[in-house]
Amino acid sequence: MSKLSSQLLASILVNAIYEMRNYPVILINTLISPLSFLILIFFVSRGELLGVAILGGMIMTMFQSGMFLQADLSHLKNDFRLQEMVVASPTGAGSYVAGMALSELIYSSPALVILIALFALFVPVTAIQALAIAVVMLLMFLTSVSLGFALATVSSDIVQSFGFSRLITTLFSTLAPVYYPLNLIPQPFQWLAYLSPTTYTARLVQALAGFVVVPLGTMVLDAAVVLSLTLVFLYIGIRKSRWRER
Repeated sequence: MSKLSSQLLASILVNAIYEMRNYPVILINTLISPLSFLILIFFVSRGELLGVAILGGMIMTMFQSGMFLQADLSHLKNDFRLQEMVVASPTGAGSYVAGMALSELIYSSPALVILIALFALFVPVTAIQALAIAVVMLLMFLTSVSLGFALATVSSDIVQSFGFSRLITTLFSTLAPVYYPLNLIPQPFQWLAYLSPTTYTARLVQALAGFVVVPLGTMVLDAAVVLSLTLVFLYIGIRKSRWRER
């Protein structure tokens, strides 16, 4: 096994497998948040927005996973001093974060499996459309992971980390038009939605799935915003975070 593979496996074992085996009740939380909003939107819209809500659940799960990473990194850094040990080892920040990010995806796998099954059943798209949606979801995950890493390295306490995680997840995954189309927000308040990166992701995947009709130029703009935000947060997360204490 290569050095990188060993480092990735160690992160997965520490951050995902250990908690899944010893504290399975935590997995319920990863299921409840995205599925509860999905069920709510399904009943309120009488089933009309089921496909949109499934996409919303996938966006929330991917974004939430990045925010969970922030809380887990802060916990391991402040309570177990794991980051200090990793900094003193040959492991770099990139491989450390990559392993922890993979562990968050595995941690969220129960919700992802259910949502992907619902997607296959109720979102009629071609293979190319499904691939494009998957790429956008991956960018959303990278954005949240980078943001989570940057916040974790400056957070001094696990309570503060949970505060960041809950606040950002609520603002970007529930208040933003992720589970419903943007046009359902009254026109005078739509500008507020554009403050959230998940708004661009949601409108793009809804358009790719054929649930909303937006001009091609708007789709290109949304894709550019999502990609730009991913690169910006990656830069902040890797270059500006406090990997080594000053």
